Amino acid sequence: MNKLIRNRNPYEMTYKIGLLAALLLVLILCVMHIAFGKVVVSPQHILRALANVHEEAHHRQIIWQLRLPRTLIALVAGAMLGLAGAILQSITRNPLAEPGLLGVSAGSVLMIVIWITFADGLGDATRYLPLVAWTGGIGTVLFVNALSLGKGMDITRLALVGILTGSVLQSCTSLILLRHTEAVGSILLWMIGSLNGRVWVHWDMLCPWALVIIPLGLLSAGAANALQLGQSTAASLGVSVRRMRWMMLILAALLTAGAVAAVGAIGFIGLIGPHIARRLVGQDARRLFPFSTVVTGVLLLGADVIAQAVSFELHVFGLSSQVSLPVGAVTAFMGAPFFLYLIKQKRKSH
Repeated sequence: MNKLIRNRNPYEMTYKIGLLAALLLVLILCVMHIAFGKVVVSPQHILRALANVHEEAHHRQIIWQLRLPRTLIALVAGAMLGLAGAILQSITRNPLAEPGLLGVSAGSVLMIVIWITFADGLGDATRYLPLVAWTGGIGTVLFVNALSLGKGMDITRLALVGILTGSVLQSCTSLILLRHTEAVGSILLWMIGSLNGRVWVHWDMLCPWALVIIPLGLLSAGAANALQLGQSTAASLGVSVRRMRWMMLILAALLTAGAVAAVGAIGFIGLIGPHIARRLVGQDARRLFPFSTVVTGVLLLGADVIAQAVSFELHVFGLSSQVSLPVGAVTAFMGAPFFLYLIKQKRKSH
């Protein structure tokens, strides 16, 4: 009998071991992320600085003011994108779904670009970026759903309308880029996604929203499991399918827009993390959602370690500066072959 019970949950042990391994990897990558840069800092100096033990002033400045907030932002933004991707993949029952599917990233970026371009005289404009991003993200979701609704919510139509809407919004962002060439550097980084220059002010902006939205996303796992059974089965269990889908789409939009407000439109990471998590712990959202959250945070942190190791000369209007590679470029290199691999696997299964 005990053996039968254990066999009912083949992923349970994998989930526990994998979660512990992922958390251990988080600690290792955090140390690497803080250590590497133009100035390499040893793990001993990192621990001494974090523990407020007597340490050289420039080491404390680098660790506390520059690298620690960037590390925390990478972890939390990655976690938000991973959870958003897991939610979308669960409710659409499509492993190729990711946060950019509904145009949420494009809508959030467009609103942010409009805000930073035209709101210079409104004081501390950065403080309002999450609200601005959420306005774009939620507005895009509402618009896409309004165009997709027929007799019911057609997931294929929803995805196609989302992709088309995202393309139109990206074109609008490009038009602003052409009209306001003086802001080309910052606008491009929002479009690609970057952790360069992220400090405590960005963490203070991201943290309160993440503390609210991530738990709500994790708590939606039961509803996601019901929706994965199919519309008729979920309805027979007493689930209001349309209302639940709406709520989870809004949650995914909030998670995506919150991350975009801090780091820009980082692509593919919300596709890769949940897919890896699903391979390891299965379809049950109660395990999938928290594991996707941790795994995607690890992936974004690791991608930023690679990004900081690569620098290039940026030339804008006759001025040049040495900058590290935007992390969005690294995730794009990771995501493109991964996406092709998923398409190939899906063809084999049919």
